[in-house]
Amino acid sequence: MYDFFSQHQLYIVMTIVLICWVGIYSYLVKLDKRVSEAEQSNHI
Repeated sequence: MYDFFSQHQLYIVMTIVLICWVGIYSYLVKLDKRVSEAEQSNHI
């Protein structure tokens, strides 16, 4: 197991960074939907 981590450090870091970006993106999409719903409810 240690050999795998020592030989593929770059891929592990890239995977962690990708997971972080996907999490940020999904949070922003969810936040945008909530803001859109709040704006529509206030205008009616």
